[in-house]
Amino acid sequence: MNAQLVITHLTKKFEAGTVNEKIALQDFSLEVGKGEFITILGSNGAGKSTLFNAILGKFLPDAGSILLDGEDITYRKDYKRALNIGCLYQNPLRGTAPNMTIEENLALAYTRKSTHHFFAVNRKDSAYFRELLATLELGLEDRMKTKMGLLSGGQRQAAALLMATIAKPKLLLLDEHTAALDPATAQKVLKITREIISRDNLTALMITHDMNQALAFGSRTIMMDSGRLVLDVSGEERAGMTPQKLVELFAGTAGHGLSDRTMLSV
Repeated sequence: MNAQLVITHLTKKFEAGTVNEKIALQDFSLEVGKGEFITILGSNGAGKSTLFNAILGKFLPDAGSILLDGEDITYRKDYKRALNIGCLYQNPLRGTAPNMTIEENLALAYTRKSTHHFFAVNRKDSAYFRELLATLELGLEDRMKTKMGLLSGGQRQAAALLMATIAKPKLLLLDEHTAALDPATAQKVLKITREIISRDNLTALMITHDMNQALAFGSRTIMMDSGRLVLDVSGEERAGMTPQKLVELFAGTAGHGLSDRTMLSV
C-alpha cells in the first residue's frame, strides 16, 4: 500500500499525574493509503476527535509519530499542517468567514497554498468558483456575492466542503460534518462529499456515529475505543458487514457490551 498517512504508536494523556488524568490515545497506529476513504466509528470519548486534533497539530503527543505523504509532521506547527490538510467540522459555522461572500471565502481557501498575502479574485478564478458551486446543485453559483453567514446550514456546510477541498489537500478530515443537519440535507451533503472525494482522489477520514453511514461510505471502516484502534474492516469482510455484525465484532474485540455506552445509531 502506498501510504499517505502513517500514524505510529501515538499516545496522549491529558492532565497527566493528576486525579483527572485522561488517556485520550493509547499506542494508536494506523496506515492510510493514498486515495483511501476511511470511516471511523466509536462511542463518545473513544478518541476520534482527539485523533483528528493530533493530526491537525492542536496538541503535541506524548509519544509516537505522524507522517503525511512521507514527511514527519509530528511536531510541525498547526498552521503549517493546514496547508496540506482540509478539515470540516460538525458545526456549519466553523471554518468559514460569515461576513465575507461565498466567492471571497472560496478565494481565501484557494490561495492559501500559493501566497501569504490577501487575495484578489480575477475573472478566471471567479469562473472556476462558479463552476465548482454549480456541481453542488444548490443554486449557490448565482449567489457568489452573498455573505456566507446568510446561507442555510446545509448550504454553508456544502460551501465549506468546497473550501476544505478546493486546494486539493493531501488529507481531508470530516468530523461528523453532517450531524447538525436535517436528514434530507445531510444525505445531500454526504452525496456531494462522496463525489468530491472520488473526483479528486482525495485521502479522507470521516468520523460518524451512524453505522449504516459508516458502512455505506468509503472502502474501509475502523472502530476506536478508549483511545485504541479495536477494529479494522475492509474488502469482502466489510462488503458483507451489517450494523448488527459490527456491534457484535466490537463487543467481542473490546471485551464488553454496548448497553451502558453512549454509542452509535443503526
